[in-house]
Amino acid sequence: MTNYLIVVVGATAIGKTALSIQLAKHFNAEIMSCDSRQFYKEMEIGTAVPSKEELNVVQHHFIQNRSIFDDYSVGDFEKDALKKIEELHKTNNIVIMVGGSGLYANAVINGLDYFPKVSPTIREQLNLQIENGELEKLQNQLKKLDVESYNTIEIENPHRLIRALEICIGTGMPYSSFKNKEKQRRNFKAIKVGLTAPREIMYQRINQRVDIMIQQGLLEEAKKLHPNKSLNALQTVGYKELFNYLDDEITLDFAVEEIKKNTRRFAKRQVTWNKKDTEINWFNFEESTSEIIKKITTLQHFE
Repeated sequence: MTNYLIVVVGATAIGKTALSIQLAKHFNAEIMSCDSRQFYKEMEIGTAVPSKEELNVVQHHFIQNRSIFDDYSVGDFEKDALKKIEELHKTNNIVIMVGGSGLYANAVINGLDYFPKVSPTIREQLNLQIENGELEKLQNQLKKLDVESYNTIEIENPHRLIRALEICIGTGMPYSSFKNKEKQRRNFKAIKVGLTAPREIMYQRINQRVDIMIQQGLLEEAKKLHPNKSLNALQTVGYKELFNYLDDEITLDFAVEEIKKNTRRFAKRQVTWNKKDTEINWFNFEESTSEIIKKITTLQHFE
């Protein structure tokens, strides 16, 4: 019997969680999150973790299972996720994986890309520039050296930005040129389901979600995390802007608008990333789950 990993992708706030739960219920399967920020138990509201009701409906994995103080990389997640998939496939040939982190999903499906080693002094210099407030300057530098990475990675995250830049500078070649070279063999077949919506609707849903997060207490959550704002896990849209407010650099209203703007930018990069993947089966976000299940079943000849 063939083992399957159904992967639900799409921009933030488009409805991936709801669809994954419906698919899991239909196939009597369990869900794995590959959202790189939902791993952290201290970041609940700002990462749109599924509600307690949603978590109770279907068994979820990799949700709030780490601390922001843990050093947890995409390579660590790849190993943990493959082990969990193998375990779950012993009792069900279908596992659902959902999340907005394309890098983490790709690591599970295809394996990690190989990057050559570069001089550590390059990273030291880039970190120094970040400390001196030159984030935007470095973003523009990446745009010149590797526009593809500029359009797809999370450029507001200094860690991701520096990683791409150090490869560009250290090798003289675009960071993106080292990606997607060779797929690893897996003991399962991936079925990718993508949700899409017109841009204006997508942006409207994002703005609405941010307003709801603020109502749910995102500012209070940010206040608790503020003393640790330099941690890599907290270099995340929704928290960074509120940290700036708490540091008296901007007003609260401006911080909220910045969260909305930066989340929309993040969604645009998610769309750009996913567009490159010809294996994704796309559906309108309002498509009925039964039609999506029918399509998946037809495509993969589920019995």
